[in-house]
Amino acid sequence: MQRITYRVKVSARGAKSRISYMLRPSKRLLSTKSNIVSSVTPIVSSVAPIKVTRFAKTKKLVQISSIALLSLPAESLTTMRTQVPAYDHVMLENTLTIAAVPGDSTYFATDGFQHGFGYDLVHNYADQLGVNVILKAYADEEAALRALQSGDADMALTTASTQLKSQLNLSSINVSCGYDASLTKNGLHPKVSWTFNSANDPLSQKASYFLCDNIKLENTQKLAAFYNQDLLKDAYSQDHFKKTLTEKLPDYQSSFKEQARNYNHDWELLVAMGYQESHLDANAVSPTGVRGIMMLTNNTAKAMGVSDRVDPYQSIGGGARYLEQMKSDFADVPKTDRIWFALAAYNMGPNAVKGIQRKLSARGIDDKNWANIYAYLSENKASNSRYGQAMHYVTNIRSYLETIKTTTV
Repeated sequence: MQRITYRVKVSARGAKSRISYMLRPSKRLLSTKSNIVSSVTPIVSSVAPIKVTRFAKTKKLVQISSIALLSLPAESLTTMRTQVPAYDHVMLENTLTIAAVPGDSTYFATDGFQHGFGYDLVHNYADQLGVNVILKAYADEEAALRALQSGDADMALTTASTQLKSQLNLSSINVSCGYDASLTKNGLHPKVSWTFNSANDPLSQKASYFLCDNIKLENTQKLAAFYNQDLLKDAYSQDHFKKTLTEKLPDYQSSFKEQARNYNHDWELLVAMGYQESHLDANAVSPTGVRGIMMLTNNTAKAMGVSDRVDPYQSIGGGARYLEQMKSDFADVPKTDRIWFALAAYNMGPNAVKGIQRKLSARGIDDKNWANIYAYLSENKASNSRYGQAMHYVTNIRSYLETIKTTTV
């Protein structure tokens, strides 16, 4: 009997080692998937993730369960009903599922992909874990938190009150790690948070280290600057924006929609660009000679097949075609950031953006992350006016687009 007990203990120790080995993260290709509980078009990643078949997942779970059950002492079998940690589930499935509420501080869904201050932070965290992202949208904070509580999500991205999270017995981390002023000065909600079922879960603990590391905090503040929500808060800007879209957009809306379909764009993105370029003035002319709604240069117009730059349909088509070309030039950038690279290239030329990428890459900085490009533009705008123009160009279009998406004008 003593000999049998000794063998069981050894097996249990071996089982723990084998389970840890089978659950440990492996090297994965990064991609982003979407499964939104809303009318938003899901993301289709341009990078094919390593797929684990249902059979393979089931087989691994059976192996893990068999090792545990056969190796543990009989009296320990009654404790096997405890819930699997969310972190283990995420790493096994190679997917981080987020329950989120759309908003100006959490995420937006435009041009066939998700973006937003909170979402970009989640995406960066998933990249660090080496997993994909599935985002599910919910109508309100409580619904998203209850989805987390019931196991329909691994974490929640919300601005829910501390009281509500406490009532549901959930643990949360403020993405600013207490530096709320860095959010409020950019018009963002000071209590954007990630919520988990347990503070003891490694998924929550790793998230805390990820968000509150000094370097990560600095990056969070840069990202908050890009997602500034105060650009259309003053009365004059609001009135001018609404008046322009109310009075002028109906004349060109069909052209925006048709040319967006021709070049696979969100038509409202093209409207935001048109407002930034000319305030939707088909006869606009700049001191440098660019003309029309999309303010095309003569050379760009010719290259895009535009014979009359002040013809609204041709101008919008030329701008849409050129934007698609810029997106193709940055096809190696993850889709969640690619549109910002394309817009910067539309404004200052693709070679200028690629030059910045080379400088960042030489310093060991991720050159395919828009927050890093934006930070470089901001830090060097005093020495190069084109940097400041490009930075504001992309930020303004993002702001106009989000306003069009979230308000009736």
